[in-house]
Amino acid sequence: MNALNIVILAAGKGTRMYSDKPKVLHALAGKPLVQHILDRAVELKAEQVCVVYGHGGDAVPQAMSSYGANFVIQEPQLGTGHAVQQAMPHLEDNSRTLVLYGDVPLTQTQTLQQMQQAGEGLVLLTVNLDNPTGYGRIVRNAQGAIQCIVEEKDANNEQRKITEVNTGILLAPTKKLREWLSKLGNNNAQGEYYLTDIVAMAVADGIEVRSTQPAQRWEVEGINNKSQLATLERVWQQTLANKLMAQGVTLADPERLDVRGNLTCGRDVEIDVGCIFEGEVKLGDRVRVGAYSIIRNASIEQGTQIAAYSHIDSSEVGANCHIGPYARLRPGTKLAEDAHVGNFVEIKNSEIGKGSKANHLSYIGDSTVGSRVNIGAGTITCNYDGANKFRTIIEDDAFIGSDTQLVAPVRVGKGATIGAGSTITKDAPDNELTLSRSKQITINGWKRPQKVKK
Repeated sequence: MNALNIVILAAGKGTRMYSDKPKVLHALAGKPLVQHILDRAVELKAEQVCVVYGHGGDAVPQAMSSYGANFVIQEPQLGTGHAVQQAMPHLEDNSRTLVLYGDVPLTQTQTLQQMQQAGEGLVLLTVNLDNPTGYGRIVRNAQGAIQCIVEEKDANNEQRKITEVNTGILLAPTKKLREWLSKLGNNNAQGEYYLTDIVAMAVADGIEVRSTQPAQRWEVEGINNKSQLATLERVWQQTLANKLMAQGVTLADPERLDVRGNLTCGRDVEIDVGCIFEGEVKLGDRVRVGAYSIIRNASIEQGTQIAAYSHIDSSEVGANCHIGPYARLRPGTKLAEDAHVGNFVEIKNSEIGKGSKANHLSYIGDSTVGSRVNIGAGTITCNYDGANKFRTIIEDDAFIGSDTQLVAPVRVGKGATIGAGSTITKDAPDNELTLSRSKQITINGWKRPQKVKK
């Protein structure tokens, strides 16, 4: 089979988005529209990928630079045929070229593979619509062979009754595509160079024109405004929810789930309402995620319970941990097995050992905490001196009393106890009680201030 090229048309201004951002950089399921199509190109192992962009300066090439595609500008913008012409200098003749659209993000890899398998000639992706208004119609002869595509504005009354429409997605031999594009004219209602005109040229050249259709109609739905973006977002989220439930995941409400990346779940996972998963997230067996939690780029091992309104970002959570409610794990956090992080506790760039607990109202930053440590309510690791950050070490079996400030760099020894209300600026030795408090006194006769009457 000949090598595959992919041309992605992404030059539209997106006027109806009412945004300074190019249309194809608006996000669906957590990533730009055009990135969805670039991911398809990776999955199809395309030899060459060419993105034709227009509005927004270099915003599209800059945002998608990691893909190694060729980015070519279409200026001025004279139609889809003209857009594909801009990509042709980057494509070798001994190949096939697949034309996709940066604002049609959900075309699935399996559908595009079916196009590759449909034949060596010109292959169109078509769809039947109850209301085809606005779309180019697929015109067939009496034997059912495709003859041409007629755009809505150029169609006669009989042609407008046709319900099979063009999606714009096509696959063609590159050498023939180059030849057809060179013959395009703009004698039409729009004064543009239509890519669809190559169909009639293929028929005239005796090249067989075949068609395939997507499994789901939403695979070929484009986005022109924020309403369409929101609608397609929910369609995709429902699709992802159905896949998760088919794998055995329990969703409290499939319509209140947002996966903005890749979510991998083990057995007997339960996810409550309003949860958001971003980036790469892995949930082990029997993990339960409480309502309105946000988890980003994290792995959660088996048996861990995450209570409502918890935020977990770029962290690793061991088995059988208890997190939240209202807990926040910031990047670089690693929890060992059976660690407890309770309400209004924030942990950043720290390791928490097996069986250790910080259950209330604490900040643990740039710290290494051993096993079986108890961190009392209101404890703070003071890790920043205004210019540099330092590390706090708390060894196994230490007990940190409530309202303690640990001023880094500092070490709390194994089995040490820190008295409540202490500010610790020096290392605390193993197995000893360390505290720092001023002497408690009572001032006899002291009166509270009284509100002055006006």
